[in-house]
Amino acid sequence: MQYMVVIEKGKNNFSAYVPDLPGCIATGKTKRSVLKLIREGIRFHLEGMIEDKAVIQKPSTMSEYVDIEI
Repeated sequence: MQYMVVIEKGKNNFSAYVPDLPGCIATGKTKRSVLKLIREGIRFHLEGMIEDKAVIQKPSTMSEYVDIEI
């Protein structure tokens, strides 16, 4: 499965979250490290859902960039 990950640049780090998996978040010093950590977080999150016999919905979040002229 492919999940959309939102990455945000902070003053001193990066953070990431997965809109389709509420509570699945990660932070890291670099974009590369936060992507590694969010992949691990997604696996861990899904393993927990499987263990709890929770229904795993198909990912449905999408993103688009929109150009705006002002």
